[in-house]
Amino acid sequence: MRNTYIKSVSHFVLVLGFVFGFAFFFACKSKNENKTQDTQIDLDELLHARYANLLHYELDSMAFPRSFSNDDKVIKKVPSKDWCSGFFPGNLWQIYKLTGNEAYKKRAQQWTAFVEKEKFNDRTHDMGFKVFCSFGHGLSVNPNNQEYKDIIVKSAQTLSTRFDENIGSIRSWDHHADIWQFPVIIDNMMNLELLFEATKISGDSLYHNIAVKHANTTMKNHFRTDDSTWHVLDYDTITGQVRARVTHQGFDDNSAWARGQGWAINGYTMAYRYTKDERFLNRAVATANFFINHKNLPKDGIPYWDFDNPDIPNVSRDASAAAIVASGLVELYGYTKNEDYLKYSKKVISTLKSKEYILPKEADIPFVLDHSFGDWSKRSEMDEPIVYGDYYFLETLLKLKKLD
Repeated sequence: MRNTYIKSVSHFVLVLGFVFGFAFFFACKSKNENKTQDTQIDLDELLHARYANLLHYELDSMAFPRSFSNDDKVIKKVPSKDWCSGFFPGNLWQIYKLTGNEAYKKRAQQWTAFVEKEKFNDRTHDMGFKVFCSFGHGLSVNPNNQEYKDIIVKSAQTLSTRFDENIGSIRSWDHHADIWQFPVIIDNMMNLELLFEATKISGDSLYHNIAVKHANTTMKNHFRTDDSTWHVLDYDTITGQVRARVTHQGFDDNSAWARGQGWAINGYTMAYRYTKDERFLNRAVATANFFINHKNLPKDGIPYWDFDNPDIPNVSRDASAAAIVASGLVELYGYTKNEDYLKYSKKVISTLKSKEYILPKEADIPFVLDHSFGDWSKRSEMDEPIVYGDYYFLETLLKLKKLD
């Protein structure tokens, strides 16, 4: 009897232990789930607070916000001729798409109007960044806006004047004429979207053909055997041949500047969208694989500003480069169904959508993210909030939302 009693008590204690164990496990699990949900709510609220700072930034046609100096606590403001001017109205358009709040649409329209005069500016290749990132988003919201269509086509006409048939490319810069004859930068791939869209709007194949020729020339000359890209190529204006392959914003001529790889990945993915040319798709895939598999890419997906900086890991990251690549890879996933691309994009958003990267609620500046990297050659905008970091972060959020 005594043994039976002891066994009964032991069994009861054992069962009781299991009951309390399971209760404790589910209580902890529920607590962790609630904590995760609370954190997500906090971050969503923080994002909306950041968005509001863009909405309330004062209208001024000469003061497009480009970046913010964490050292001097000063907003860098630029006129519409600056290559970054289109990103701020583009951010407002994208926030409108994300939130449905009409106030952002109205503000986007007001800032976009300030960019219109750039349709006549033939001294720049950045027509796509300026005009399509602003008016292009506006047109996507209102596809019947004839005024926006006309501005996009006129801008494409102006950009086309920088195309050289002998070289097969659109000239990027006019500065440093004492060094370069005909410089073409990898960033220029992003401006081709304006040309492709101008053909769709107008029916004139001229713009589409120029975009394809530029993409072909860049694909032929701009890439290394490891599938990374140089930043700047200089062409001989007489022979049309490459004179030099150098950098302007990367660490050195032979380094893989992170943002430059992003322009290539995103640019060729976009070129494939309009042409369905498998060579463009393969080019995007090869450089994407170089990027996401690089031994110097941190586990959280945010690259150092240059993959070959000898001071890694003691150098700045570049949130803008990560966002540019993430945006491109959501689209590239759609064409390839390569899960690695989607995983990278989601990882980047998970990293950036955190208090480490989203600016504090009380920061009274018209930006969302911190820790983008600008121009090493000028030692400027290094590890700061920069408007194009926000732009491609928002673009990635929209693409993932559409995918879901």
